[in-house]
Formats: sequence, C-alpha cells, structure tokens
Amino acid sequence: MKKFACLITFVTFFISLNGQFTNSANYKEFFENKTMRVDYFHSGTASEEHFALDRIVNDGYWSGSMTQLIDELNLGLYFFEIKDIETGKILYGHGFASIFGEWQTTEEAIKNWGTFHESVRFPWPLKPVNLIISKRNPENKFVKIWETAIDPASHIVNPAENLKKNNVFTVQENGIATQKVDIVILGDGYTTDQMKKYHDDAERLTKSLFEVEPFKSRKNDFNVRAVETPSEVSGVNKPHPGVFKRTALSVSYGAFDSERYALAFDNRTIRDAAATVPYDFMFILINEQTYGGGGIYQLYSTVAVDNKFSDYIFVHEFGHHFAALADEYYTSDVSYQPSEIKVEPWEPNITALLDKENLKWKNLVAKSTPVPTPWEKEKHDKYSFEIQKERRDLRAKKVPESEMEALFEREKKELTVLLDNMQYSGKVGAFEGGGYMQFGLYRPYADCIMFTRNKQQFCPVCRDAISKVIDQYTK
Repeated sequence: MKKFACLITFVTFFISLNGQFTNSANYKEFFENKTMRVDYFHSGTASEEHFALDRIVNDGYWSGSMTQLIDELNLGLYFFEIKDIETGKILYGHGFASIFGEWQTTEEAIKNWGTFHESVRFPWPLKPVNLIISKRNPENKFVKIWETAIDPASHIVNPAENLKKNNVFTVQENGIATQKVDIVILGDGYTTDQMKKYHDDAERLTKSLFEVEPFKSRKNDFNVRAVETPSEVSGVNKPHPGVFKRTALSVSYGAFDSERYALAFDNRTIRDAAATVPYDFMFILINEQTYGGGGIYQLYSTVAVDNKFSDYIFVHEFGHHFAALADEYYTSDVSYQPSEIKVEPWEPNITALLDKENLKWKNLVAKSTPVPTPWEKEKHDKYSFEIQKERRDLRAKKVPESEMEALFEREKKELTVLLDNMQYSGKVGAFEGGGYMQFGLYRPYADCIMFTRNKQQFCPVCRDAISKVIDQYTK
C-alpha cells in the first residue's frame, strides 16, 4: 500500500471496466479524422509518480478503429480515457504500459528520481475533453492518478501538420488504416549508405512474423510500412562493453542495467518519425549483431537484426508490445525486483493460480490435465541456471558474439529434447515458473516462444490473446 499512499489520499476514483467503458460513442459525432498526441513528462521514484504536460500536437491521420473506441481487454499497468467535458461521456480509452512503469520496479528507483517522456494518442476531439490516466493499485484496480483538460481550440494545442517527412516504403498493404492493424517499422544505427540493408531487414523480419500463428492466418488484417531514419554512424550505443554512439533514435543497450535490454528514450523524435505514416504499433530495428531487444505494451518493440536469433527476438518482443504477453522465463538475469504475489497478474499468459477453479485460460485446458501441471522443473532449472552462469562468464570475457550464439544453440538443443518429451508436453495447463518467478507464478504451456528460444511459435493461450487484439482493430 505504501507505494500508492500519496496518490490515494489525493484521488479515490476507481474505474469499472465492466461499467462505464462501453463502445457506444459515435466517432463522427465526437472526433475528426486525425490523431491528437499528448506528450508529457512522467517523473518519480519507486513509491510516487507525477505528471507534467509537455505539448499537444497533430500526429497525422487516425489509424485506429472508428468503432472499437473503448479497449475492453483489461491489459496494461495503466489506462487512459478521454471524457467529453460537456456530457461526461467516456469517448475513448486504452490500456498501456510504459518505461517509467518498468523502471519503478528496479533497484535504482528505490534510491533515485527518474523522468521519462511519454505520449498518449487518440482521435482528435471536436470539443473540450478531459484526459484521465489511471494505474493499477495493489488490489489490481485502476485508480486515477492524473487528469488534465484539453480544449482543441486552445492556443496550447498545435493542429499543424508535421511537414518533415522521412522516406517511406511499404512492406505490405491490405486496406485502409482504420480497418487494419497498422505497424510502422523504424531503424536505428543504419547510415544512409545502409538503407538497402534496412529495407532487406524489414522485409525479412516482417516475413518471419507472418510465418507464426495467429499472424500467419491473419496476415491480410495488417499493413506494414517502414520509415527511413538514417544515423551518422553504424550500430548503436552499448555502454556495458564500452561502445558509445549517438544515433538518430538514441537506442541503447543496457536499459535498467540489463546488458541485453535495448530501449530508446528519445520519445519525441521517435513519435515524430513514426507519425510519417498511420500506425498502431511500432517496431525499431537495431543494426547490431549483439543479442538484444525489448518490448513494452502499446509503446514499441526492438530487435538486434544481425543476431542469429533475430527472428525469434522479433516475434517474442512483438508479443510483449502487441498483446501484453509476459515473459515466461525465470532463470535469466533481470533488473526487476521480485515482489510478493498477492493478486492475479494482468498479463494474459501467466497466473498466480490463486483460484485454480477459475483459471483465466480454463476453456483451453483438457479435463485430463491436472492443475497445477507436473513437468520436469527440477531438471530444467538445474540445467538452465548452469547455462546462465556460462552466459555471464562469456559476457565478462567479451567474447565474439558467435560464441554466445553457440551457447544458445546448445541450450536450445538440450531443452527442446527435455520439454518436448514430458507427459503433458503439447497440453495447456498451469506449469510452475514464469514471469521471472521460479515459484508462485505459472505459465500455460511447457514451452512457448515467450519461455524459450526453442520454438518459433506461440502456445494456444498466447495465440488467443493475440487474436483478441487483432479483432479490436479490425472488427
């Protein structure tokens, strides 16, 4: 409770996802066909957070659904809503996660203040509205933590178009933006002379995504466009091995002191480049071989394009960004501080199993499958922790990336044999270990692309979660 004390004393407004959030607003009655982007600064520590408005701008044509205006998937650490001031009607709402929200769970946030630049995007309102941002409290309920009024006719709202346009190429196009899922691809660490490589990387990795279900079956529901953002130097910043660079989008490895976690913190620059085309989701390609990437729900995902496992990273990280899928592994080093499990996680593919009779994916579990579901956990954990020790030793020695890739190949070979040959392999159940927790959290499948590098496929539970997001943008 301490974490939210200063907020709850100020505001005690709770949002009911099953009450006021209904898709009843008429788009043309309340919005025009362009995107309003609200930029703000999000500051605080592990125990408090504050917001300060930066600017409100025109972010191009609206690409989201014109009929599904209220997100009812109940995903994300945060939720924002747009409320008509005159009528009090909720016009638009969507869940999201943020870099600040992740940073709050690190040791650094216990000791220091941090500030991150963020944005929310929604259809351009015709009349004054309130923007309300809410966050989950310790009981997993959304509590309002910031509210600001926005008058689209105000002098602080800038309706001008961004006339600086980057070069664009289309990877695939299947229809008008408001009836499709629109993905924008950006690149960092590519020089002007490397634009052909950037095009080839974008084509290759997009192809890998649509070879995986349910994206494969739903390929015609997606548009994918890439925007050129050339850098002065090739490659990006890698502080742990002492390789320092400044690039167009400021992508850097070492986020939250995790050597392989690659994020970009120049939100303004990234958003301006992305808005060259209509988009709902964003991918940033990193012109590097060093294993790494990242993905945050409704923000973006990143991938090192030249690593041997880049196809896996691309799809795995997009699972985070697109459908709020949790990491199911728990033996790798991470920067987040474990917390006591008191409520059911909001991510669709992990559970605390607090009520096993109402397992969130129980409709996919066969009656013959026990819950919790037995598996070779002890054998897996012993081997996997040994691999992680080898991994740390290799990184400390700064060996060529090919040696790290060889280690991952050996791990993949051994774990595939183990995880594919258990009594409940290939069955949906509740397998202990997931969400960075060795005990107390459960994943739905023995193996999945959110658990290991073994298979280039999502389990049935993850596929179901992804399909629901696709439906939200296309139906």
